[in-house]
Amino acid sequence: MAAPIRIGTCSWADEALSKHWYPEGTPAKERLAYYAERFSTVEVDSTYYRVPTESMVRGWADRTPDDFVMHVKAFGLMTRHPVKLEQVPPDLREGLPVDDRGRVDRPPRELRAKVFEEFLTSLAPLRDAGKLGGILFQMPPYVVWKPSSLDYLEWANEQLGGDMMLFEPRHRSWFAEDVRKELLRWLEEREITWVVVDAPKVDAGNVPDTLVAVTSPVAYVRFHGRNARTWNVRGGSAAQRFDYTYGEDELREWVGPLRELSNESQEAYAFFNNNNQTNGVAQAPAGAALLRKLLDEEHVPSA
Repeated sequence: MAAPIRIGTCSWADEALSKHWYPEGTPAKERLAYYAERFSTVEVDSTYYRVPTESMVRGWADRTPDDFVMHVKAFGLMTRHPVKLEQVPPDLREGLPVDDRGRVDRPPRELRAKVFEEFLTSLAPLRDAGKLGGILFQMPPYVVWKPSSLDYLEWANEQLGGDMMLFEPRHRSWFAEDVRKELLRWLEEREITWVVVDAPKVDAGNVPDTLVAVTSPVAYVRFHGRNARTWNVRGGSAAQRFDYTYGEDELREWVGPLRELSNESQEAYAFFNNNNQTNGVAQAPAGAALLRKLLDEEHVPSA
């Protein structure tokens, strides 16, 4: 049996959704429940910026149906991104090395491990409710394919215990023809989920390529939009970077690959990360709705 493709957006609380998708006047605390009536899954990206509290996560679990699935983006320190010391939970700041810009600078693994532990502990309400999907490790573009990168991924995967790692690299070295086979084998041996991406169609070192593959029981696709003009703009918001409205022809290209992924996996997910608006229409839920329509027309199961 093909796995039904669960379609959702990367966040339920982006400004574009809050202003242009939810009914006017919907209180913030009611938005997740409204979202969960229309989608069966969501990717929580706010956790990249801050480790959530357990009470916050319990609220997510309480406001969603029993069969809802939430994937959670790893906190920046877990994926080797620069983070300000004040972003780290107060009880974990002592002893962390900091550079002259106030950013945590290459902490030793024993201190980084404590961040993993607190992050994973906070997710207990979702885990206990059977609603926790995977932990998204979107790596910075300066993490390239080399032994030390694999060593870190292996260590990080061990820290997750029974939780699933979703791995998304952003440097082109991971997509090289002579690397792909070995990389996918390495991930499959560890049951780390490969994240398939749709991104601008340009040959730049920090723009991920599209490699359709399954390395665990889960298939996972992220639609970042194809706006090459804004991809590398410094100082802009995520909404500006991923400002893009998918057309029907572009999403129709994905019907075949998604059918393939659904046939090769036990669970399949597709998320829209184009989190801006176009003429008053929130891009991510519009893309999700269009993709679901196209899959339904071609009899590819979706949920």
